[in-house]
Amino acid sequence: MRFDILTLFPGIFTGYLAESLLNKAIERALIEVILHDIRDWAGDKHDKVDDRPFGGGPGMVLKVEPVVDCVEAVQQMAPRPGHLVMLTPQGRRLNQQIVGQLAQKERILLLCGRYEGFDERIRDILRPDEISVGDFVLNGGEVAAMAVIDTVIRLVPNILGDEQSSKKDSFSTQGLLEHAQYTRPREYRGLKVPPVLLAGNHKEIEEWRRENSELRTRQRRADLPKYPDLPLE
Repeated sequence: MRFDILTLFPGIFTGYLAESLLNKAIERALIEVILHDIRDWAGDKHDKVDDRPFGGGPGMVLKVEPVVDCVEAVQQMAPRPGHLVMLTPQGRRLNQQIVGQLAQKERILLLCGRYEGFDERIRDILRPDEISVGDFVLNGGEVAAMAVIDTVIRLVPNILGDEQSSKKDSFSTQGLLEHAQYTRPREYRGLKVPPVLLAGNHKEIEEWRRENSELRTRQRRADLPKYPDLPLE
């Protein structure tokens, strides 16, 4: 799978790409991540990519020309165009179902916004898949892009050490939160591991985990649909 990140601040990704599972996946050629600086398509000596909004108002708006030129040029850098994702608080809210859809793509372009947002004609011309990581506003789309990459690569074959890990994550098992997890020691400050997890009866363990997942979901996320159809297996 290939990710093309279109950003005004490619340096933000330096540490992120060099750590943890993502770095290992890149080294093993399971994942490819390519950074593109939108300023390279600014078209003037000052690398200007933003301007004041028509009609007045605070802040600056990303200009249509450099962004559209950048996206169109990056799309031509591979034999097939990628799925264009615009990171914006106005997009559909990211959830595990959308992550599963994105994981089916061979190539994803992640367009990171900044300042007061995008000139609307960028949307009109490019028709991106607009995605938000939550009902809040970030300084830019870079952190949101990292969130998309982190969630999607968990569903790419051979990335995780145990392929069952992603299938048992929160939201992946019929939309439920993940059950409680325990490891050594068996007791700490009077808190003991549930006996069922120590008895070795796998059927009873699975039943306990299922019940615990349902209880946690009711207590913590009653807003979630009970059994959404998530095409993740």
